Amino acid sequence: MDSSIWLWIGFNLFVVGMLAIDLGVLHRKPREIGVREALWLSAGYVALALLFAGGIFRFRGEQAGVEFLTGYVIEKTLSLDNIFVITLIFAHFAVPPAYQHRVLFWGILGALAMRAGLIWAGAALLANFHWVVFVLGGFLVLTGVKMLIAADARPDLAANRLVLFARRHLRVTPDYVGERFVVRRDGAPWFTPLFLVLLLVEATDLVFAVDSIPAIFAVTQDPFIVYTANVFAILGLRALYFALAGIIHRFRYLKYGLSLVLVVIGGKMIANGVFGEKVVPTEIALAITGALIAGSMTLSLLRPGKTVGDGATTGWVTGSRSTPEHKPD
Repeated sequence: MDSSIWLWIGFNLFVVGMLAIDLGVLHRKPREIGVREALWLSAGYVALALLFAGGIFRFRGEQAGVEFLTGYVIEKTLSLDNIFVITLIFAHFAVPPAYQHRVLFWGILGALAMRAGLIWAGAALLANFHWVVFVLGGFLVLTGVKMLIAADARPDLAANRLVLFARRHLRVTPDYVGERFVVRRDGAPWFTPLFLVLLLVEATDLVFAVDSIPAIFAVTQDPFIVYTANVFAILGLRALYFALAGIIHRFRYLKYGLSLVLVVIGGKMIANGVFGEKVVPTEIALAITGALIAGSMTLSLLRPGKTVGDGATTGWVTGSRSTPEHKPD
């Protein structure tokens, strides 16, 4: 269903306003975000998403409303995987808590831009080539299986190619310089370790977007629904991170639940492509997604893993706390 250009403009102005309030009012100065504040912010973003869903139900009908809710839940649950990796990145680079919000804020801006481009490209391909449905569905199934097999793997941030490339070609200060990404020394620009962290956060979201965008296209091919569901999920990611960062490692089986969600959504996409658009209803996908995530989190609480090192459960050990230094060419 096509949406008015004014609807797109109005929604994006709303997003810009939310980001301006976040950076210009709520977090003007660098400070640590407490769990209580993060929980309230996260609840606020969820409430906004539900209000928007109510508007979709009212003005675009029940089917569009269910598609938005399903897409939002899928994107929100898959964003939990981002939190796992962001936690490892911040721990590895020993990012001071007061600077973490700034990294996530600018990371969100980049994520919104990248996802908008991917959504536009995906919508154009699906509108013109039906066989793309099977490609995306198969990709989701394979990605889910791959995640399931490597659920306990931890990324090797010290050997990350993006970080090594940046160190090799950029001047990087040995220490953090407040919350700044770039400083000038002796008339030349120097990048701070916080910039390297931002690079990794952006790259991480790009990788996860490649998985999550096809997942929501399995629910609906309406670009406006896909875009708005993604935006609401991403806007609440920072608050969700600060609310869950300290306990996310306790959900040791959540990775398995997320992997199965991708397999189920990919299977839905393929089945609907073969037998008809509604052979697997969107409501079924929503129910299965909720059951898998709730089940994996409940199982994690009932069967906690052994703690090691700094208290993280086995399978989710954080990286070494080291600050990257500039290595001259």
